Amino acid sequence: MSGNDLFGGHPGVSDANPPTREAAAVRSAPLAARMRPRTLAEFVGQTHILGPGQLLRRAIEADRIQSLILFGPPGTGKTSLAQIIAQQTRCRFVRLSGVESNVSDLRRELAAATNRLANAGQFTLLFIDELHRFNKAQQDVLLPEVESGVVRLIGATTHNPCFFVNAPLVSRSQVFELQPLAEEDLAALLQRALAEPERGLGHLRAEAEPSALRHLARIADGDARKALNSLEIAALTTPPSPDGVVRITLAAAEQSIQRKAVVYDADGDAHYDTISAFIKSMRGSDPDATLYWLAKMIHAGEDPRFIARRIVICAAEDVGLADPMALVLAQAAADAAEWIGWPEARLPLAEAALYIATANKSNSACLAIDAALKDIRAGRTLPVPPHLRDTHYAGAERLGHGVGYQYAHDHPDHFVPQDYLGEPRRYYEPTAQGVEKKIRERVERWRELTRAVLSPGPGPNASPGSAPAPSSATPPPGPAGSAAAP
Repeated sequence: MSGNDLFGGHPGVSDANPPTREAAAVRSAPLAARMRPRTLAEFVGQTHILGPGQLLRRAIEADRIQSLILFGPPGTGKTSLAQIIAQQTRCRFVRLSGVESNVSDLRRELAAATNRLANAGQFTLLFIDELHRFNKAQQDVLLPEVESGVVRLIGATTHNPCFFVNAPLVSRSQVFELQPLAEEDLAALLQRALAEPERGLGHLRAEAEPSALRHLARIADGDARKALNSLEIAALTTPPSPDGVVRITLAAAEQSIQRKAVVYDADGDAHYDTISAFIKSMRGSDPDATLYWLAKMIHAGEDPRFIARRIVICAAEDVGLADPMALVLAQAAADAAEWIGWPEARLPLAEAALYIATANKSNSACLAIDAALKDIRAGRTLPVPPHLRDTHYAGAERLGHGVGYQYAHDHPDHFVPQDYLGEPRRYYEPTAQGVEKKIRERVERWRELTRAVLSPGPGPNASPGSAPAPSSATPPPGPAGSAAAP
């Protein structure tokens, strides 16, 4: 085996000066580990928190770091940022892992931090990778020392801390979200790795076609680790040209990264963010976006029942009575998906999702039921009017129950104006969308007829089903809680 093989080099490529043992150790690590930024100047991306003048950058440069929680997708620089902070702080840096460490490890390091502060006056910067892997009891162990300032915590997690980190710990920390790296940032990072002689691939004399770098940057899905390691695979598996240069082509890049890795976790942000985008695309009447987000969930192996439930809800909430068939089709798709499973379940789910995306929209049913519930929860309950009460028992008539009730089917058009509530309230406001336009016309006619009969108020000849006219001083609420005349 040649020296270059030992040092992670390319067969057939020789170094003028054989690397030292220390250099060999560096090159034996994956390219993504070797290319970790050592300073803020080398850090790529995250300008929203690390750009000039941004809070986190100022705190790092002034060595005024308090407790932090960094969260974001894999390969966005959480661990690298913690290491940069460790190099710039005067605190003692201690690293633990939520995967490997336990409560005894935590207590030992916290006790050492307390002694260090008392005896040497030095604070401890405690970095915990995969913080969300600690359970509630383990996270609670950190609270006293974090609150007192004995340790300054830096937690890194791929999960939203609002859901996976204890609220008391979150409230004692500044939370910064790291975004997936942009394609141009990844392309710049890949170019730097090709040129870097010590930590990168410069010792291989590697070059890459611009199209190859663009492909790796695009397919990496914002993950710098994936992009760099794919570049390394392409470089190490590409034979050098006769002139000794390793030329990475687009074909080599495609083979090295194989396929796009969909960022999708079954219980984290990607799961909820993707279904949110799916629902909002259906609501927003964009069939192409609807299909994309549906395809992403299908590709990631999402439970078809979960997708089907969201489609059914969207049909009722966002299409509603503008097209009642949407709910029928959504429920049919849910039943079909339950029955046949993947991969065929994609067909009825896609059909239902497209129907909803292209249907007329109305959320009037959602607004109406929520307005009624708001009244109930606020204590604005009403007794059942006597003429609407149950009469299917002996003695009901003596109590006056049912007296004056008019059977709608006995009247023209199967409608008779009478009081069904006891006081005027208005919740349902039909829109002019699709089928609901016809519903609106009927409801407005019925309300006008009812208003004409009930507005005179009770008098000597008023029927038990009559009701007084609403007071102009206290009009009934509308569907969103606002006042509206009946």
